[in-house]
Amino acid sequence: MSEPSVLVVEDEPDIAALYAGFLEERYEVDLAETAAEAIDRVDGAIDVVLLDRRLPDGSGDDVLEHIREAGYDCRVAMVTAVEPDFDIIDMGFDLYLTKPVSRSKLLAAIDTLLTRSEYDGLIQEAAALASKRAVLNAQKPAAQRDGNESYAELVERLEDLDADIDDLGESLSSDDYRAMFRDLGEA
Repeated sequence: MSEPSVLVVEDEPDIAALYAGFLEERYEVDLAETAAEAIDRVDGAIDVVLLDRRLPDGSGDDVLEHIREAGYDCRVAMVTAVEPDFDIIDMGFDLYLTKPVSRSKLLAAIDTLLTRSEYDGLIQEAAALASKRAVLNAQKPAAQRDGNESYAELVERLEDLDADIDDLGESLSSDDYRAMFRDLGEA
């Protein structure tokens, strides 16, 4: 089995090299310094994209939009110095990391994203929304969150997804559950 592939989109060469050094032992790593290069390099073989929001020729937000519109099934982490604001709620990323990012945090983020890729869309959406809620909870005071309509919608959608996931779990009989995971661990 081949190593998972990671595309690092970072315009600062020293930071890109640092991230590549962190990752090369475990992953196949490719680098892009601009939005155009990232759009050129991303394809169906990429498992994870580490995406800066500020690039010399455009926005990482545009690269993210391209990835989602093209239908690529990769997980995306925004790795950026841009402090998160409520605009992140409508963005299609899976994780948001604010620079500087340590080796252990970067590796943990990729492990999390690869694990999430194994689940269906419902679980992936819930995990992405939970990540956005956690980032905003850490960055925005309660008074700002409480007064923001987009944040309220995010919390409501997350509660709906949690209920759907609970209903799904309760609807499975023990035989259904065993059948779903029957081949796990078999050689």
